[in-house]
Amino acid sequence: MTLKLGMVTFDTRDPMAIGAWWAQATGGQIVEDNDGWFVIVAPGDAQPNLAFQKVEDPTPGKNRVHLDLGADDPDAEVERLLAAGATKVDRHEMDGFAWTVLADPDGNQFCVSPTH
Repeated sequence: MTLKLGMVTFDTRDPMAIGAWWAQATGGQIVEDNDGWFVIVAPGDAQPNLAFQKVEDPTPGKNRVHLDLGADDPDAEVERLLAAGATKVDRHEMDGFAWTVLADPDGNQFCVSPTH
């Protein structure tokens, strides 16, 4: 038996708003909207799809799973995402490899680094 990663799903109070933000951030589009309780985003050239499901009380605190996004020009992507409403959490460097931790408007943390 082989498992395939179908999508990464986030809990949120407002699936349509955060789904629209991620669609814009990734150059993708919303491909499914189930009456606002479950939204699926197909990121531009990336896989897997991202999903956002409505819950009354999202888990507080730092998320245990996060997206690592690679970019040819990570500094430019960080600036673009900040302008779109992300917030900067931190910047790290280890053994010459640097990455920036951002949070989306819902507080979900993700990293932007050179493509690897």
